[in-house]
Amino acid sequence: MQTYSLLFYAKKTKGNPDISAIYMRITINGKRAELSTGRTIKTSEWNCKSGKISGRSSSARDLNIFLEGIRTKIFKSYNYLFNNDKIVTCESLKNKFLGNDERKVTLVEVFKGHNNQIKELIGKGFAKGTWERYETSLRHTQQFMMWKYNITDIFVSEINPAFVTNYDFFLRTVRCCANNSAVKYVKNFQKIINICLDNEWIMKNPFSNYTSKIIITDVPCLTEKELDIIKNKEFKSNRLTVVRDIFLFCCFTGLAYAEVKKLSTENIKDFNNEKWIKIKRTKRNVEASIPLLPAAEEILERYRTCIKCINIGKVLPVYSNQKVNEYLKEIGDLCNLGLEITFHTAGHTFATTVTLNNGVPIETVSKMLGHKNVRMTQHYAKIHDEKIGDDMNVLKTKLRKKEKIKSVG
Repeated sequence: MQTYSLLFYAKKTKGNPDISAIYMRITINGKRAELSTGRTIKTSEWNCKSGKISGRSSSARDLNIFLEGIRTKIFKSYNYLFNNDKIVTCESLKNKFLGNDERKVTLVEVFKGHNNQIKELIGKGFAKGTWERYETSLRHTQQFMMWKYNITDIFVSEINPAFVTNYDFFLRTVRCCANNSAVKYVKNFQKIINICLDNEWIMKNPFSNYTSKIIITDVPCLTEKELDIIKNKEFKSNRLTVVRDIFLFCCFTGLAYAEVKKLSTENIKDFNNEKWIKIKRTKRNVEASIPLLPAAEEILERYRTCIKCINIGKVLPVYSNQKVNEYLKEIGDLCNLGLEITFHTAGHTFATTVTLNNGVPIETVSKMLGHKNVRMTQHYAKIHDEKIGDDMNVLKTKLRKKEKIKSVG
């Protein structure tokens, strides 16, 4: 049970002991906080027992009414904190009474503060891509506020459920975001709202009735035939040849764009007379070990004497992510693949066509991809019909042998 009390007392001033300043002492569960009332009296006028001014003069009556007004305001502040399930301490009660807890905080202020912290932590638990994603989310949020409300910022206390649903609508229509992109941007925004809730800058969660779901999409993977078409295609442009080689390298290693971009000779290790890639997966921050297949080794050898690679200290001359995906679209068109390939296609091709469909156990594939569990790999990798047919043919052969044994017996 929480104990609470408020006491007024007089404290003699240093310069003149005949004059005292009136203070109040808040006590909650034995802990104290003291605060001046801003009023002074003659020391002889104070009644220590009653905590009031002695006498019946109009000035004494007015001052006692003033003190009772403070007592009422303090008690109202206490009730507000208690009834709103807030932690009631001497400091929180004093701040509520003084109005220090009512500082107006703006959305852009909190968003920028969060993003600056992420930026400072790049390489210390956060990737640069994470910071860039939140910066994009901030720009989308600012564009939304201007589009919907013709404002550049808003007090977080004014954000309500309608703000959230309108933001979702803006992302899907004005920004033309696909479902998964819209959901991710809203989730980024929700993290900022959670910061506001944790700091009690917002009293009610505007996301309380908001629901959204990521739709699992099938990222295409290339067949062996399509891999051969890309591998054997001759391009007139050197930039397309380079991007094709980097893409194929990732098809045979399962590396993501951020990982192949930072891949250096230090990541290539000799193990049992074979070359392995030892690298920390960017997205999940776990170590991955990948034996190099001959096709991947050939590509590395091709760029071993590349001046650009030597100058930047990397094994492959990787373009920007935007340029790579732009050139991959061009490669897909020139190869008449009938599907749009992106860098994500490489990882799915490695998991499906190169490994799983060639009999590599899914646990091994999961380990090479740096997944924390096999369930993540099951979404990443798909079994081709040809593999299902081959596996069932093996089963049919086994069943026929069993039937023959039974018939002989």
